Amino acid sequence: MLIERIPGQRVEGHKPAPRVIVSPETWRMLTGELAAGRMTLFGLWGDANEAHMALLQDAEIVVVTIECQDGKFPSVGQVHPPAIRLERAIHDLCGSESPDLQDQRPWLNHGRWGVKRPLGAQVEAHSIPTTYQFLLSEGESLHQIAVGPVHAGIIEPGHFRFTVNGETVVRLEERLGYVHKGIESLMAGASIEKASRLAGRTSGDSTVAYAFAFANAVEAAAEVQVPARAVFLRALMAELERLANHFGDIGAICNDASFVLMHAQTGILRERCLRAADVCFGHRLMMDRIVPGGLARDIAPEGQTRLRALIAEIRKVFPQLVELYDNTASLQDRTVSTGFAQPSLVRQYGAGGYVGRASGRAFDARHNLKYPPYDQLSFDIPVLDAGDVDARVWIRIREVDQSLSLIEQILDRLPGGPVDIGLNPAGRREGLGVAEAFRGDVLVWVSLEGDRIVRCHLRDASWFQWPLLEAAINGNIVADFPLCNKSFNCSYSGHDL
Repeated sequence: MLIERIPGQRVEGHKPAPRVIVSPETWRMLTGELAAGRMTLFGLWGDANEAHMALLQDAEIVVVTIECQDGKFPSVGQVHPPAIRLERAIHDLCGSESPDLQDQRPWLNHGRWGVKRPLGAQVEAHSIPTTYQFLLSEGESLHQIAVGPVHAGIIEPGHFRFTVNGETVVRLEERLGYVHKGIESLMAGASIEKASRLAGRTSGDSTVAYAFAFANAVEAAAEVQVPARAVFLRALMAELERLANHFGDIGAICNDASFVLMHAQTGILRERCLRAADVCFGHRLMMDRIVPGGLARDIAPEGQTRLRALIAEIRKVFPQLVELYDNTASLQDRTVSTGFAQPSLVRQYGAGGYVGRASGRAFDARHNLKYPPYDQLSFDIPVLDAGDVDARVWIRIREVDQSLSLIEQILDRLPGGPVDIGLNPAGRREGLGVAEAFRGDVLVWVSLEGDRIVRCHLRDASWFQWPLLEAAINGNIVADFPLCNKSFNCSYSGHDL
């Protein structure tokens, strides 16, 4: 096991989420393993006096913790770039810092949080600059284009600073954090029930996935086994959420290439999915339906019939739309070879979801980590290596087929029985939970004291995808940024916490 290969001072937590307390020397050794590509950074977060790092190797995850001396810990990002933004966020949220990290700019804090950081760390108000220093690009005939944070469409806020030569982008730098809502601070001291509701609102389009991951973490900490019917219905909801979002993304990407017909038709399929979810679980987004211990409600009596009708409709209509996408030359001209995400960068950043799988990284938490009930279901993981907008569309197309198959398997094998089991955790406990959202893997780590949350960290797949968007747009024209951006479709809210 991975944990047995890590020298540590002591082990805390409960299976399947052991936490190893390590020395600074071991922390630096593990950082070197990340930089060498022998492990993957799966998460990095902090408390007032500790820093925690989740490491992935093969199908194993372990959390290592280092105690911060005088509020400082050795930098991971200095040798492993995927950690840079996470370390900057740790400084903003908890006050701990990595003195050897070169980029010390604030990340989530825009200088408007007042005199106290979330999670209780004190800070002087004037110590956070309100003017953000973007990186400079040097060369002839360069100029900058500032886009956002408020955009023309009804989307979340984020600032994009382009440096261009004519129409060609030579650098893109993002500034996020505009929808920071203090969700981890709100969780501290909350009941498990309230925290579950907060988890489901971390990123609203992935509410099922976040609730799923949070429930897995709490149940791992409490060491309880959820009824089989609830486990299968959780996966059904997750696949229904994946279908709705993939249909929405495919249409939106085509719409950004002015192919409105595709947007309209996939919008109809997305609406069918949302209506079916409402019939089955009483909520179009299925928010607050997954709770620690099981489900808040069973599937409606007419739900299975409605879902089988939905599957039949999608299988009748969707192949025609795929053919339309594939055979429209003007659309292919905009998507093929646009926004190339290098496979080496994707592996380095451990990017999941369609971003990773479109560039050759065959990671899917459902398959690689085999959490229930996916360990009992049969499905393929589509992988391509073209790494462009077109490849990211095709990953979504092929995942639609897999989700339809998974829903059918779940309906055919759905066990009877209850959908909820009571939770009565006692003492100090910890747990780790993972779920595959439509964007990629969601990580939740939770520390409980009885039925109260001591600390909860939620990590969206977008943390490791946003930086890749900056690299993917380089060398493209400005007009192709909407296509690239939508093909990534990173979450602002899930990232900003």
